[in-house]
Amino acid sequence: MTVHSGRWTLEDRLEQGLRELPFEVPPGTASVTVGLSFDGGVIDLGCHGPDGFRGWSGGARRRFTIAADRATPGYLPGELEPGVWHVWLGLHRIPPDGVPYEVTVTTSGSIPDRPDHPAPPRPERPPRRDLPAPPGMRWLAGDLHSHTVHSDGTLTVPELACLAASRGLDFLAVTDHNTVSHHPELPAAGAHAGILLLPGQEVTTDLGHANVFGGTGWIDFRRPSADWAATAAARGGLMSVNHPLSGDCAWRRPLPAEHRPRFAEIWHSSWWDRRWGAPLAWADVWRPEGVVPLGGSDFHDPAQEKTLGEPVTWVLAEGEDVMGGLAAGRTSVSAGPDAPVLLRLGDELAAIGADGTVLVRPDGRRAAVRGDRVRMPADTAGMHRLETHENEVIALCG
Repeated sequence: MTVHSGRWTLEDRLEQGLRELPFEVPPGTASVTVGLSFDGGVIDLGCHGPDGFRGWSGGARRRFTIAADRATPGYLPGELEPGVWHVWLGLHRIPPDGVPYEVTVTTSGSIPDRPDHPAPPRPERPPRRDLPAPPGMRWLAGDLHSHTVHSDGTLTVPELACLAASRGLDFLAVTDHNTVSHHPELPAAGAHAGILLLPGQEVTTDLGHANVFGGTGWIDFRRPSADWAATAAARGGLMSVNHPLSGDCAWRRPLPAEHRPRFAEIWHSSWWDRRWGAPLAWADVWRPEGVVPLGGSDFHDPAQEKTLGEPVTWVLAEGEDVMGGLAAGRTSVSAGPDAPVLLRLGDELAAIGADGTVLVRPDGRRAAVRGDRVRMPADTAGMHRLETHENEVIALCG
C-alpha cells in the first residue's frame, strides 16, 4: 500500500492546481484501487499510467479501481503496465485555512467483481416532425451536451440513450468530463435504444469548458486551449466552446483569435431568460465573421431542473452523418423537439410553427412571420433568429 497525506493550502492551489502523486505498480498486478479522503473544499480525482491517461472522475468520486477487463466508470480498463503511476488531484476549491487529505493506493493480485447493470427496455419513439429538406437530406434532432455515470451524471449509458430516444431525439452527444471511458459503450447502447450516440468529451477546467465531438481519443485538458482545438481537428473531431456565460463555468481561457472554433454552445440550459441578449453579443465578439450556433441541455440527472433535448440542435444531414452536417455548419437550435424552428435551406429560410414571431437578420433587420410554414430569403452569411414580440429568442440558425 502507498499512502500520501498532508494539507493543501490556498497557496498550493495558486502555484499549481493539478498535483501528481506517484505510486509503484509491480509486475503481475491485477488491479489498482485508489481512495481519497479530505475535509472541506473540493478536490478532483484522476489517474495517469506510464503509457498515458487512465481516467478522470473529477469531484464525482473519491474511489476508483482499474483492472485489465473492467474499471470504475470514468477510468480505462486495460493491462496494468509495471512502473510509476500517478494519482491526479485537482485542487478545485481550497479555502484559506487549507484542506487536509489522504490518498491510499492498493495493488492486488485479484480482480473485483463486476456490477451488473441491465439495459432498460427499448423505448417508444414519438413521431418525427415533417421538416423541409433538400433531396437526399433530412433534419435530425439532437442534444449535444449530456453526462452519465462516467463523470457526474446519474444514468448509465444505456439508460441515457433510452431516455433520449423516448424524447424523440435522433442523436445524442455523450460528453462526460475529461474522459473517454464511455466511448466503448456507445455503439451497443445506441443500437439498443434506436438512437445515434456521438462520442464526445467535455474538456473541463476552472476557467472554461469545451466539448470535443468525434472519436478523437482523450484530449489533454492540461494543455492550452489552442492545443485542444488543434488535436481535435487533426483527429477528425470538432470543438465547441461550452456555455460561455454560465456562472463560474463561463469561458475565461486565453485563446488567440486564429484558434477560436467556429462552434459555440450559444443556447445552453442556463440561458433560462432568453430575453437576455448577452450570449448573442458574446458570439459577435468571439468571431465577428460568424459562429455556428449549437445547443445543449447539459443533462446530468432526471431529478435536476434540466431536461434532455431542451434545447434541441437540428442538423441537416445526409443519412445519419451528423458530424458531416455539423462540420458544414448546417445547424438550427430550438427550445425543444416540437418548438418553433428556423431552418436554412440554401438561399432560403423556413420558419416552421412560428406564426406571429419576428425574424431577426444578422444586420439587425426585422420582419414579422405570418403563417405556420413560411419561406423567406436568407442573407448570405451569419446567424438568424426568431424572437417573440418581447424579444425572447425562440430559434437560431447558422
